[in-house]
Amino acid sequence: MANVIAIANQKGGVGKTTTAINLAGALAEQGFRILCIDMDPQANLTVGLGVNLGTVERSMADVLSDGRATLEQVVTPTQTTGIDVAPATLELASTEVELFSAIGREHALREALDGWAGEQYDFVLIDCPPTLGLLTINGLVAADSVIIPVQTQYYALKGLTALVKVINTIRSKLNRDLRIMGLLPTFYDGRTILGREMLDELRELGDHHVFTSIVRNTVKLGEAPLTGRPITSYAGGTEAARTFRDLAREVIDLG
Repeated sequence: MANVIAIANQKGGVGKTTTAINLAGALAEQGFRILCIDMDPQANLTVGLGVNLGTVERSMADVLSDGRATLEQVVTPTQTTGIDVAPATLELASTEVELFSAIGREHALREALDGWAGEQYDFVLIDCPPTLGLLTINGLVAADSVIIPVQTQYYALKGLTALVKVINTIRSKLNRDLRIMGLLPTFYDGRTILGREMLDELRELGDHHVFTSIVRNTVKLGEAPLTGRPITSYAGGTEAARTFRDLAREVIDLG
């Protein structure tokens, strides 16, 4: 069975999509088969993996909305060997509204993943949107674990409490197997006192594992999505690529 990992944080701009793309690249580099699921109507994961939105005929909106398509029917190969993507389009925003009146609305993604995906892939990475709405809840209900990217800034830490509360509620009511795999420090700048203090505070929270891999903001990491490839493929010798290889090893070890 595939290891299903949601990458979630209701705060935007913390590096969820960057984490999903580059963790997928590092895992694929080790021979694993990866499915990336784009649950964000902004479709940054889809574009960042080199898919032209103009060519997408069926997307996650069709999978989640009355089963107009199966997951297998929307999955698209990417430019990177070992990585497939279930693309998103702007239509996914209206799908979230439709889900509000659907029976079993929180389980739509989980049901779509049942069977086929588990047999085809080693890891399924779900890129959740920057909200705590039904699309994110679907991602968390479908997942075995969740990685929370946390920007090493004051307001980013403040928002953690709300997300953890939602995760605990989902665990108690909808997905008893869900666990927080860890907090991933992102956009870290060790030259600033604030950055160092926020990283220390993150580690002192005590309740959750903090990944030893720390994602720093680099030029190459920003360029990679423009090429449609993960950093491990675009600039494999950089510090950023090494960081995601280390993260992949941590994820494998944590199961």
